Amino acid sequence: MNNKALISAGLAAVISMGAISAAQAGSKEKCYGVAKAGQNDCANLAGTHSCAGQAETDNDIGEWMAVAKGTCDDLGGFSKAEAQKRLKEQLNEK
Repeated sequence: MNNKALISAGLAAVISMGAISAAQAGSKEKCYGVAKAGQNDCANLAGTHSCAGQAETDNDIGEWMAVAKGTCDDLGGFSKAEAQKRLKEQLNEK
């Protein structure tokens, strides 16, 4: 295979991987309140951490994980707006 063909094949592979990742991201949604300790996907609503895997308790309303679109309610989870509202209510109770 000549260099031009090799580069074209490599570029095609990279582009197709990006398309697959975008399609997978489109089939997921953030679901708050369902992550187990250490299994959250990223930053929490409280802003006390900004990394995946730092949830300290199971089902913390401020922690989220990506789930298949349409399954969050079935898991007992919340949208971001619902989670923010409940977190605010919890803070006001203290």
